[in-house]
Amino acid sequence: MKVILKEDIKGLGQKGKICTVSDGYARNYLLPRGLAVEATEGNIQDLAHKQKQEELRRQKEKQDAMDLAAKIESLQVVLRVKVGDKGRLFGSVTNKEIAEALAKEHSIKLDKRKIEMKETIKAVGDYQVTIKLHPEVSANLKVKVESA
Repeated sequence: MKVILKEDIKGLGQKGKICTVSDGYARNYLLPRGLAVEATEGNIQDLAHKQKQEELRRQKEKQDAMDLAAKIESLQVVLRVKVGDKGRLFGSVTNKEIAEALAKEHSIKLDKRKIEMKETIKAVGDYQVTIKLHPEVSANLKVKVESA
């Protein structure tokens, strides 16, 4: 019997795959638990339509991320922090502070976990941080640290 998997099943396949399984396995395990549906002509067309919609959604997400990346590349965030002697900071600049400054100055709200810093910022100066917007899209943001 041919079935369309509704969930990932170890040893059988991933969600959306059409598999051939024994009739008993399908009738007694997969279908009653809602793990699969029978691969009728209508269900196959429905699966193709859903996959097409999912692909369009992914493309839109990627395009939105690319647009935001282009905007972020042209921006600069200025942070004013307390500084000791020789331009050293008391502590360091964190991802959270950069995300808050970006939201405050440019109205771009980002999760602090998307901001990746190569090195910790512990002195006054200009830095560049990477922002991961999408698995395939990232942007570089200029951060300027000044004394308060």
